[in-house]
Parts: sequence; C-alpha cells; structure tokens
Amino acid sequence: MKLLRVGTAGAEKPAVLDAEGVLRDLSGVVADIDGAVLADGAALGRIRAAAEGGELPALDAAGLRVGPPLARIGKVVCIGLNYHDHARETGAQPPAEPVIFFKAADTVIGPHDTVLVPRGSVKTDWEVELAVVIGRTARYLESAEDGLAHVAGYAVAHDVSEREFQIERGGTWDKGKNCETFNPLGPWLVTADEVPDPQDLSLKLWVNGELKQNGTTAEQIFPVGEVVRYVSQFMTLYPGDVINTGTPAGVALGQPEPKPYLRAGDVVELEIAGLGRQRQEFTDA
Repeated sequence: MKLLRVGTAGAEKPAVLDAEGVLRDLSGVVADIDGAVLADGAALGRIRAAAEGGELPALDAAGLRVGPPLARIGKVVCIGLNYHDHARETGAQPPAEPVIFFKAADTVIGPHDTVLVPRGSVKTDWEVELAVVIGRTARYLESAEDGLAHVAGYAVAHDVSEREFQIERGGTWDKGKNCETFNPLGPWLVTADEVPDPQDLSLKLWVNGELKQNGTTAEQIFPVGEVVRYVSQFMTLYPGDVINTGTPAGVALGQPEPKPYLRAGDVVELEIAGLGRQRQEFTDA
C-alpha cells in the first residue's frame, strides 16, 4: 500500500493511493498514520480491505498539500557514509561499522514543502536517501533477515545538510543536520510488501533540472536489514521510528571547486523507484 497524509501542516489527514492511482480518504478508517497503526495488524488489515473495496471517498489532489507520510515520529536515526561510491567521492575510507547520527523529528516536513537555507550558510548540500520506517519494536536483533522483518515500509527522504556547520564548526555532525526543514519525507509510506528487495532501488536527484545523483541501493555498504539489526544493538527501535540509510555519490561536497552548494531560489527534485518523487524550493531562513 501507498499511505500518505494530506492537508495543512499540523492538520493532515490519512489517505491511501489506490491501485488506479486515485487518492482516497482514510480518515473514516484510522485517525492517522503513525507507529501505533503500523504496529497494529488489525488496523493495517482494515486499511487494506477498505482500499481494495473501492468504497473510500476520493480526494481531489489538485492544490492539496502532501505532508510527511508518518505522524508522531519518535526518532530519526541516520547512517553516514553508507555507499561505496559516496565514500570514494568524498575521499573517506568505507567505515568498518555503520556511522550513526540523529536528526530531530521536528526537522521532518512534507515532500514538497519549502526548505530553509540557514542564516550564515555557505555550504547547504543535498542528499537523496532511502528511509526505513520501523513497524515492530526491535531490541538486540540477531540477523539481517530479522531486521527486515521489523520494517513496516519505505519512503523517500532528503537528508539536507550544511557542510560547514557539520564538519568545520566543532563537535559532532549534529549542527549541520538539524537545521529547520532539513528532512523532507514522502510523498508515500510504501509498505514493505511492495518493496521485495530494498537493495534494488534506483535513487535520483536533480538541482535546477540538472541530474546530480543517479545511484542504486545496491551500492550500500551496509544493507537495510543489517542496518536495522546493527542499530538495535545500541538503542531500542519503536514503531514509527525512521532510519535514513545514507546517500549515493553526487553530493555538492564531492564536486570540484567551486562546489555548487545550494542557495535561495534553487529547486531540488528527487525520487526513488516505486517510492515517489519530491520537489522543494529553497529560500533563506
């Protein structure tokens, strides 16, 4: 299923994109799309039956804002340097273990919402990423297969980053990762049954119409199941938590000087095969 949330920020209602591509209202079936729903097999069954029954009210998508496909996100765990080609372009050694950092849940916005270039920023960068949404509580998982079994679904994420804040201002990466609006998510939460192999997905990103990233999840150093297993050794993952699994080559940081960092007025578009497309206009904070 392709689950999403539509409406004004803070007042979104749940919806589903049916097999014919028609947007349908789910608010009569569930109150929202969140971790509690993803962990509830009966609720998911009701959603599936309603979507397949063809009786859900259709929504007019014209002019309707698409919000993040998940409400009440607990935490956003991010994996750094998780693509062989991205490590090569930045001159970094592939990590022996996954690199973990966090984004605050309040960085998450809708897939087409405006992104703010932080005040004083000179190195705002783009990163298309596969987001993994957890559907079952995960503690000390024993295998990558078990990791995949705890995944409710997948979405497109844009891990916007400010490289000067991240790398040159001291401390950990958090300064360059947690600026307001720095995690567009969606448009859909695609349930795991529609993604038989998360290591066979193409990712693309354009800046002002120019293709910048053109990669595949087959390049991941640590595949999705292993990422979930590994993270569960250090923290408990709950339904509704999100893991951003890294970005392929093609970011501004890896380009020759002068590096083409983002400025107000730029437009970024990104997509992952089967998971939908995003478009953001950038403006000054």
